[in-house]
Amino acid sequence: MVRHVIIWTLNDDLNEQEKTNALIKSKRGLERLRGRIDGLERIRVYIDNLDSSNADMMLDATFTDEASLATYQKNPDHLAVAEFIRSVVKDRKCIDYIV
Repeated sequence: MVRHVIIWTLNDDLNEQEKTNALIKSKRGLERLRGRIDGLERIRVYIDNLDSSNADMMLDATFTDEASLATYQKNPDHLAVAEFIRSVVKDRKCIDYIV
């Protein structure tokens, strides 16, 4: 199993309503990928952060293996969501590891 975790920080120039809309759209888009990509075992996006957080959104996904993660990364549905996310974030951190 491979775990894929990404943490994003939204652009500073977004107002609160734009941030909320961006978070909801990102969460829905990513979580809709569940069941549509072979090897994607679990996907969850967290946007309801505590005040102690210093990021805005986290993706936590599990794949059967590295090949399925590579398939996910090239999937057109994923690429469409990723394009939107790139348009609203200023920072992205990622870690992939074998479970």
